[in-house]
Amino acid sequence: MEGGLAIECWLGLLGAMPQPLPILYVKPGCPWCTEALEFFAAQGVQLDVRDVVADMHQMRQLVALTSQSKCPSLRYGDFIVADFSVDEFKAKARKYPQVCKELGLKI
Repeated sequence: MEGGLAIECWLGLLGAMPQPLPILYVKPGCPWCTEALEFFAAQGVQLDVRDVVADMHQMRQLVALTSQSKCPSLRYGDFIVADFSVDEFKAKARKYPQVCKELGLKI
């Protein structure tokens, strides 16, 4: 019985863990990436920014996730938006109100 209780406590802790930061894959000098970074900063959204040019492991992750290598691309849990402009991101995000709420997006 004690083992079962320990597992329940452990699972309870997992459920309480905060969602990791959204991952934004970018390329230096990319105007769409700069626009996306400015948009998220203005919205107060903290990001885990990954430079796919400087780190080929990140590029491989991007390609595995989106089947392409274009940026900016964002992943937040199961919510993925690949190769977007800010307007395209907003249009997709509006279809996912829970994601907007969790990220604090005002769109």
